[in-house]
Amino acid sequence: MRRPSKDSSNKLSAESQRLSSIAQAIVQSASRVEERIWEKQLDTQLQKLLKTNHQDSIDAALNALFKDELAAYDVLMDGVEAVSESSTMVEQQDGAEVTWQALLVAAPILAWTRFSIGSGTIPPELLTTLQAHFSAHLLAEGARAAMAPTLYAIDQLPRTHAETYGLTHKLAAAAHKGGSVKPAVRAPDTAPFLADTRYLLVAIVAPAGAPLFRWQEAQHQLNFATERNNALSAWRDQATANVARLLPGCGVELLLPEAYYVACREADKLIRPVSIRAAVHYLTNTLDLEPSDLRAVIAGFGEEAADGQVDEYRVGFTLRQSPEVVYGIVWPLYGQEDEEGTPMEGGFGGALPPPLTPVNEIIAYLNEAGVTHVKRINERYVVEYCDDCGAPLFADPSGELVHAEMPEDTPAGSEHFH
Repeated sequence: MRRPSKDSSNKLSAESQRLSSIAQAIVQSASRVEERIWEKQLDTQLQKLLKTNHQDSIDAALNALFKDELAAYDVLMDGVEAVSESSTMVEQQDGAEVTWQALLVAAPILAWTRFSIGSGTIPPELLTTLQAHFSAHLLAEGARAAMAPTLYAIDQLPRTHAETYGLTHKLAAAAHKGGSVKPAVRAPDTAPFLADTRYLLVAIVAPAGAPLFRWQEAQHQLNFATERNNALSAWRDQATANVARLLPGCGVELLLPEAYYVACREADKLIRPVSIRAAVHYLTNTLDLEPSDLRAVIAGFGEEAADGQVDEYRVGFTLRQSPEVVYGIVWPLYGQEDEEGTPMEGGFGGALPPPLTPVNEIIAYLNEAGVTHVKRINERYVVEYCDDCGAPLFADPSGELVHAEMPEDTPAGSEHFH
């Protein structure tokens, strides 16, 4: 289950009510036939709203369902994501209509550094090389692709489903016709982090019903997992050096390219432990100390009206014998992580070990990085940011929210990241 946007409205428009009703009808369907009839109606309604940029109608329906109908909320969220990241095109070939399907795919890159992580326009020759490797190692026979000429930071990606819909159709048309897409006029500046995700966005098109990826082809279906791993290995082997040219001074790890929303969520989760390792590496090298000389303070944060729900944990780092927070990272929670991480009442009967809670997972990664002195603040805080620079505030060992500040005697030239 994904969480909705924070904006909400008590009164639903006719469009929002229609979306809500169809989503509830899908949940209550008694057969696959009935379910698909309703899904087709939902797709048609979403297509109309996304094409005309009526994102507010979609958001209102999602917010209303999140409060009272969680199953219908998930259905609507799945629907709007599917429609915004895909499209179909019909063309005439030898007097007959041929339908093509398109899917927006994200190829995530985990990056870490002590300096800065680049983003922006990809040079044409490098774009050509990356697109060639993508097609050669990942695409099914007969599928085509068009790669956006931009290396995206997370806050430069489309901000709404309607914007995603527009980008999907633009890239799909380029892939279908063999054309290209102009770089973004000017991508907004991105906040500096020691570890962050970057994304290559690609539209894949193929005849309707035909496979898009190599592992979907008939000869690989019995061993699709092996073929998918082989494709990822080949993509990493061939593309990593080219991606490194876009991100000088960074360590990088390429993840499996997948459907846009799934790939972004997976990258969001996998960058979190990288952030811990990067933070410890940065602090130990900049301050000339050992990981055991650091202390980590973990505190949960959520919205004021969220009824105790934790949306993210923040980890503040101090020197072992000092209360001042010198650096901090944010560990956001996704879906039901806060709930799924809590063992069920009565335990698991000894059959399976209980899952790690998010806090225990954070502690495990801190310990792995060499930070063994960890303090958990049990109080849940309302999300707070610095009024001057907008950086998140972190709990110090006494539980007071403070700004993370490197010591005044930090060597000149060291980067100060939030």
